[in-house]
Amino acid sequence: MRSILSSVGALLISAAILLAGGGLMATLIAVRAQIEGFPLEAIGLLTSAYFAGFIGGCFGTPYLVKRVGHVRVFAALSAVVAAAALIHAIFINVPIWLILRACVGFSFAGLYMLIESWINEQSPNEKRGQILSLYRMVDLGAVTAGQFMLTLAGPKEFVLFSLVSILICVAIFPISISTASSPRPVTQTSLNLKKLIKTSPLAVFGSFAVGLAGGAFWGVAPVFVQKLGHPVLIVSVFMSVVIAAGAMLQWPAGFISDKVGRREVLLFSSIGAMFSGVFLWQYAPQSLSLMLVGAALYGMFAMQIYGMSAAHANDYAGPDDFVAISGGLLLIYGMWSVVGPSIAPLVMNAYGPSALFAFTASIHAVLSLYVITRMFIRKAPKQTTDYVAIPRPRSMNLILRIDPRVLKLRKKKTD
Repeated sequence: MRSILSSVGALLISAAILLAGGGLMATLIAVRAQIEGFPLEAIGLLTSAYFAGFIGGCFGTPYLVKRVGHVRVFAALSAVVAAAALIHAIFINVPIWLILRACVGFSFAGLYMLIESWINEQSPNEKRGQILSLYRMVDLGAVTAGQFMLTLAGPKEFVLFSLVSILICVAIFPISISTASSPRPVTQTSLNLKKLIKTSPLAVFGSFAVGLAGGAFWGVAPVFVQKLGHPVLIVSVFMSVVIAAGAMLQWPAGFISDKVGRREVLLFSSIGAMFSGVFLWQYAPQSLSLMLVGAALYGMFAMQIYGMSAAHANDYAGPDDFVAISGGLLLIYGMWSVVGPSIAPLVMNAYGPSALFAFTASIHAVLSLYVITRMFIRKAPKQTTDYVAIPRPRSMNLILRIDPRVLKLRKKKTD
């Protein structure tokens, strides 16, 4: 453990601070927008703008790195996020916030990509699994801590926006003084969506469903909790329960899928996500306890769908296709994450706050039916690839660099 920390300790500290700031900012924006009386549709659009910027960041960051280098890009993007956090508190205005959210989405995509590149670059092959497991623990802990920072001050005050700005600035320090060498250029790949659909229609549909339902959840779930009359502390608890429950089931779901099949676990996860959505829709308004039980169930099932869809696609991929497949699935997820937060508020306005989960349940129900259909149309592959746990897609770079096929291909090239 000491040797691991000596190689990536500073990078993990930067990652933890960055993730905590990002986790706090995402929930804070939704909570503050609700307090300020923004229309629910506008709150959804703020998340759509974030994901639109995020897509741009995934594909634009490699060009920035080629031009000025990793450290300068990291500092520049951090400055954008830090400034945007403060501007949110100065100008309480929907159009300005939409622009800011797009800029923050672009910047965070690049920041995640860069810091995960550094961590991966400093991971020896024999310790890669340990380091990635440690990184996921840091990820979960930092994002959860970010949720609870929401209780440190009133969302209407300047303090929390200042705290986000401080965290982002401080995250620059460990990585700037680290002796770790800059990573190789960030992965950039051409996409072929037509080939991706032909390779695995089910994986494409799974990414579509995760984007549509997941984008809606991350965008307006904090507002759902507020509209049920709960304080900010419960917003933090609700979001943390979903994240923690989803993380805990990643490895068991992957292990079971290796034994019984991806589609079987994907079907089980989709049905579970559907019923947990129905549970939240019907019972969350009745009591806090039932709402938190529903949050745990939703995290356990819904957070497995993207990773299982990606693994299923890779099972059918040729040796030269998996990089484009991973990038294509992330693009589909991002595109529909723009759409989901725009539709869910319309449903919530028409049928009440808890109808958010009627919306997600309907998406997961359709996905369940599609999984069953594909099981009759196509046989499962004879061989499967190693499962990679991806609770919430965030960086194309990390997905590509931890994919077992990428590692095997690199090893083959160096032999």
